[in-house]
Amino acid sequence: MLEIRGLRHEYGGRTVLDVPSWDVAAGEASLVLGPSGSGKSTLLGVVSGLLTPTAGEVRVAGENIPALSAARRDAYRAKHVGIVLQTLHLIAVVSVRENLRLAQRLAGHAVDDARIDTVLEGLGIAALASRRARELSLGEAQRVAIARSVVNRPALLLADEPTSALDDGNCEKAIELLMSQAKACGASLVVATHDHRIRAHFARQLVL
Repeated sequence: MLEIRGLRHEYGGRTVLDVPSWDVAAGEASLVLGPSGSGKSTLLGVVSGLLTPTAGEVRVAGENIPALSAARRDAYRAKHVGIVLQTLHLIAVVSVRENLRLAQRLAGHAVDDARIDTVLEGLGIAALASRRARELSLGEAQRVAIARSVVNRPALLLADEPTSALDDGNCEKAIELLMSQAKACGASLVVATHDHRIRAHFARQLVL
């Protein structure tokens, strides 16, 4: 699913990311572990097509993402990638359901309320469908962000520091939800974090 070869990225002449080789198989869960500033977010940015690396290949299902035009990278990301960022970026003034409907529209899909209901129910938040995002607790908002990331059945699910602000109990719940939702979609999961509490959940790990 994901193949990286000779990946390097620089800011101001300083190398901030150097990954000679790394693969993630279809449906596999993998952890990217490293301290703040080690390049974890940069790696996810490159894999998602948000950043163009200085050098190297990043292939997803055989497609070299950095070689695509900006418009094709945007289309690739909308259709094939689900992302849970550190800042959740929910639209505060509209409902949970509308946040997920917007994700479907941005991916070029027709609105599918049945799919939205299935995802919300699977995450235990079906009762929140009509609530505005600004009215949610942190834990609820995080579940909605996960729901939004998987509503279009992505091939690749990326999560950037999804547990760093959570206590131990909610940390476990968040990782279990990410892994169960990735499995339900048949998606490859890549979690980038400095949180060592979750290492035991991942057989495959990349340390930066």
